[in-house]
Amino acid sequence: MRSVDKRPEPRFSIVVPMRDEAGNVVALAREIDAACSGLGHFEAIFVDDGSRDGTGARIAGIQAAFPWLRKVSHGQPRGQSAAIRSGVLAGRAPIVCTLDGDGQNPPAEIPRLVAALSNGSLGLVAGERIARRDRLSKRIASRLANALRRAVLRDGARDSGCGMKAFRREVFLALPCFDNMHRYLPALVRAQGLGVAFVPVDHRPRVAGRSKYGTLDRAMAGAGDLIRVWGLTRGRHPSALLREPADAARSN
Repeated sequence: MRSVDKRPEPRFSIVVPMRDEAGNVVALAREIDAACSGLGHFEAIFVDDGSRDGTGARIAGIQAAFPWLRKVSHGQPRGQSAAIRSGVLAGRAPIVCTLDGDGQNPPAEIPRLVAALSNGSLGLVAGERIARRDRLSKRIASRLANALRRAVLRDGARDSGCGMKAFRREVFLALPCFDNMHRYLPALVRAQGLGVAFVPVDHRPRVAGRSKYGTLDRAMAGAGDLIRVWGLTRGRHPSALLREPADAARSN
């Protein structure tokens, strides 16, 4: 007999992609609890994207302390966009808020993004970091990439790489899927005829773990992504879709 999920339906879901972020799990959970406990029922889905440092075990170890916390696991790394999609698919709420698993996005910003999405004409509310706390080379590369993207896509986004976003679940799941699509959500949502709003958010230095992106590999991937999204926003079929691997995401 199939078990019945007796948990109350959440008002919103928080999706946090993580790969080798064991040192950030507990602090993020505590901050999410503090930021969202007064907002009604919610859930947070921490997606372990094939970590090798015990991130999945750390998430499982604190679930009893945070009843709203759920875990989704990938058997091998599939990338940030795939991790976000797995979390959204597992989510039960009509509104989804995302933040990076490195601890640099303050969970205290979540209520502002969720509130901003209450405007029925919006499909996406995207955070824009007002003061990046990254190394200089990373900030310069990001600034150049954002300028090029704005010129080509005209999406109005100053900082589309910010991990803090809120969107409607059905809007996200209707978008085409490909690697790094999370960086192009403003352009993809606008292409669906929906409104996009931008909200300034804080940014913090990383205190545990290390970045999974290098300046060169991000630039190489970005060139192909930009061409793909330019075609997608003009009704052309993407050249490379995100394929579902043999190991399906596991949720608990």
